Amino acid sequence: MPSKKSMHIPASLTIAGSDCSAGAGLQADLKTFQHFRTYGLTAATCVVSETAHIVRLVHPVPVDVVIDQISLLLDSFPVAAAKTGMLFSAAHVRATAALLAENPDLPLVVDPVMVSSTGDPLLQQDAIAAYRETLLPLATVITPNLPEAEVLLDRKIATAADLEPAARELAATFHTAVLLKGGHLDQAECLDLLVAGGEIHHFATPRIATPASHGTGCTLSAAIAANLAHGKPLAEAVAIAKDYINRALRESLTFAAADYPTIHALNQGTTL
Repeated sequence: MPSKKSMHIPASLTIAGSDCSAGAGLQADLKTFQHFRTYGLTAATCVVSETAHIVRLVHPVPVDVVIDQISLLLDSFPVAAAKTGMLFSAAHVRATAALLAENPDLPLVVDPVMVSSTGDPLLQQDAIAAYRETLLPLATVITPNLPEAEVLLDRKIATAADLEPAARELAATFHTAVLLKGGHLDQAECLDLLVAGGEIHHFATPRIATPASHGTGCTLSAAIAANLAHGKPLAEAVAIAKDYINRALRESLTFAAADYPTIHALNQGTTL
């Protein structure tokens, strides 16, 4: 019999890769879930040897093991929201989508992770079609950055004026809400656009001068999922998540190493 206290803590599920440096992937998601007082659950899709500077090895978890993790967790816990991160292959994407389709009322944040912040590919080329056909239409919201959106739309997004048409096209194509992240634009202000239910919301913040970009996409999408797990409306969940990631960037950590470049990391231990 669960305690009265435990019944008030929602569970959030991340389906993503494991980052041994704990700056991105499952580890970043768990830190974020903990910050927002949700019980974090993980289904590992890949084991990745990486830091903020290098992706050295990607070892995919067999698809049947991934699916068994997700199925077991959905059957065993009161999962209130889920997010996907690095899924690696078409087989992983399609199998994950098929299982999540059996839970249509579960809020789902899809972060279509394709390339690491170091430029290393994290998604096999044939998986892009699987995303388009199976997973993106299931999402409550998708959170592509500009390079990912360009792949999904098969065209360039070059200026701030291109953001809204691109976000609206993604929303119409995949029948879902879209948070298009404009951080890759070369401008003083970081502008993200949320298209949801025909409305558009602008989230503009001053650019924070920090090298701690490793794991920002994972952290943002996990924060959105955690707030959806608490029953927040989508626009409010995004606003809270944006505030959190900005605070984490401002308070980022630095680690010195003898034989490697300095490693910068998000400080996700900030208190509410």
